[in-house]
Amino acid sequence: MRVKVIEKEVMDPLGETAADKIEVMAVPSKINKISYFDNTKPNADIILAAVDESLDINGKKVEKPAGAGATEEQLKDAADADLSIIAVGDCGSCSTWVILDAIRLEKEGTPTISICSDNFMDYARSLAKSHGADDLRIVEIKHPISGQKEENIREKAAETVKEIKKLLNIN
Repeated sequence: MRVKVIEKEVMDPLGETAADKIEVMAVPSKINKISYFDNTKPNADIILAAVDESLDINGKKVEKPAGAGATEEQLKDAADADLSIIAVGDCGSCSTWVILDAIRLEKEGTPTISICSDNFMDYARSLAKSHGADDLRIVEIKHPISGQKEENIREKAAETVKEIKKLLNIN
């Protein structure tokens, strides 16, 4: 059997941009309220619930569609907190909107932590960088997310919670 190998150059869909740098907001030393921004992907609610339960900080739930940007009203609702934690990026389009919505919140003065699966971390970081948000806080959760049982998601979320606590300087 003969196999013909053809090499092709693939264009990076993110491209190179000359975007202005975005100042990523510092996480306040005192956090009174967190918005848990659920993009309604399967199991995003379980991940955010696990984070909420572990932090012992007043929280509010906000929902948005996974494959689209948040509306101004949804962003305003999520921004009504000292910090917004956004989940979950576990595919191309939902990872895109997790990152872009985080950038929109950061631009409006609300610090964020985005949660993306390890399979989409490189993409999420590249996207943030291409929009000038090199230091955007993104934590990972082990892929896959969708189609998993709650106990499995909670196990995975436990590792993510450790990373979030480090970012928040919580022991």
